[in-house]
Amino acid sequence: MSTNGVGSGRKGLVLAAMICAVAMTFIDQTIVSIAAPKIQSELHLSGTGVQWAINAYLLAMAALFAFGGRLSDTLGHRRMVVIGVVVFAASSALCGLTPTGALAQSWIITFRAVQGLGGALMYPAALAIVVNTYELRERGRALALFFGIAGGLTAVGPILGGYLTQWTWRGIFWVNIPVALVALLLIWISKPETQYRPAPIDYRGLILIAGGVALSVFGFQQSHVWGWANPAIYLSIAAGAALLLVFFRYERGRTSPLMDVAIFRDRAFVVQCVVLALAMAVFLPMFFFASEYAALSLGQNAQQAGLTLLYFFLGFMVTAQIGGRMLDRVGAKRPVVAGAVIAAVGFYLWASKMPSLNLSTLTWYIVLAGAGMGLMIGPSNTDAVNRASSLSYGEATGITMTVRNYASSLSFAVLGTVMVSIFQSRIADSLVQQGLSTAQAQQAAAAATRGDYSAGGGSGSTSSIPKWVRLDFAHGVQTVFYIMAGVMLLAALVALLGLRGGVQAPEAPSAENTAAADAKAA
Repeated sequence: MSTNGVGSGRKGLVLAAMICAVAMTFIDQTIVSIAAPKIQSELHLSGTGVQWAINAYLLAMAALFAFGGRLSDTLGHRRMVVIGVVVFAASSALCGLTPTGALAQSWIITFRAVQGLGGALMYPAALAIVVNTYELRERGRALALFFGIAGGLTAVGPILGGYLTQWTWRGIFWVNIPVALVALLLIWISKPETQYRPAPIDYRGLILIAGGVALSVFGFQQSHVWGWANPAIYLSIAAGAALLLVFFRYERGRTSPLMDVAIFRDRAFVVQCVVLALAMAVFLPMFFFASEYAALSLGQNAQQAGLTLLYFFLGFMVTAQIGGRMLDRVGAKRPVVAGAVIAAVGFYLWASKMPSLNLSTLTWYIVLAGAGMGLMIGPSNTDAVNRASSLSYGEATGITMTVRNYASSLSFAVLGTVMVSIFQSRIADSLVQQGLSTAQAQQAAAAATRGDYSAGGGSGSTSSIPKWVRLDFAHGVQTVFYIMAGVMLLAALVALLGLRGGVQAPEAPSAENTAAADAKAA
């Protein structure tokens, strides 16, 4: 049940407030990696330390999304958005104030994890507020703006990070403070009201799911550092998967579960979770691999690489609005299937032209890939959340975000391994052609792929890198993008076979909803 009696002007203010709140979480997914070399050199962090300065945020957010969603449904969505924004802004300020010396590494890793906690508290509650504010027939348009603008900010991270780092790397954290203040002001003005259901928190369930997601994602993150031959990788992933299985069995039948697993009986919800997992296995890794290709193979600096990714979001933001309107008019199936097919074609054509090392031959294919993703991600996410009760929108969002982050972490690990393997094989072949023995070539190739090929540290110059190395790297990324095209085609097939056509029927008022509304009125 959405909020009644809310005018369109106030709804717009609520939407703006929630977009502003979650903007910080999207920007921080990509902005820190740009400043990582300067952070490491100034704070004298170890290689592992700087890696965890990046990963601690993503790991904490992935592990705690389900907790944040449940809290928002039981303590109030607006309250949790405000708490999340304050936690995120405060931890951002403290990251920017990281002292030099022995304390630096533990300080920045700790407060990056606290940032992730803030994001996990904020995002499910913010999305629940938007869903509650708009009637079912209006949500497609509203959430198209939410996902289109907030998602587009992911591409702003590398550009903004590049400019701020020229001033000071601390600025990449401090930029969140004015954004948070604007978000809090808009929340105070718009005063979003939603129903919620006070209930005890299932802390055993929290430990199980947080531990399961954290261990699994940790294993995926460490795979490119330790290597897949290290048994600790498989042990971590297996232990995480086992905890998640125990969590699922534990939650069934509980009177106040952390996650109502009965929602997985809804076929459309399950199908959309699978579609979102496949889409996120492409979406977030795309930023990393496209940026690396732009830096090494095309010789672009961080700002130029970020501008190249804006072509992707040019297509994404336009079709996100079309997808939202289609959802309201004809349901989720058509935009999800069509978008996944268009994205598959875009990624395939993008990959096919990568060895040209010419941006002008890639531009329209980048736009096409973005258009496909924009058409399907918003409707898929919105349709999944719509399947929940109005008192469980935060919980449903927590589930979908956990699935999305889990899938992207797995994809990063697998696609990174594939890319390095192809790159290493191509370099070895090139060295053999230049006269080295096979053994020497393989040894040199292994050493090369362990090195840092980031185009001179992000300067945009590839003059010191032979063209054949740039081309070999392009072939490695090309294989990754071909796989991405196949994954999006699989997403289209899942949606085509698993979803039913037509617009979803509005939620019928339940005794639980009516009781919550009466209690609130009283």
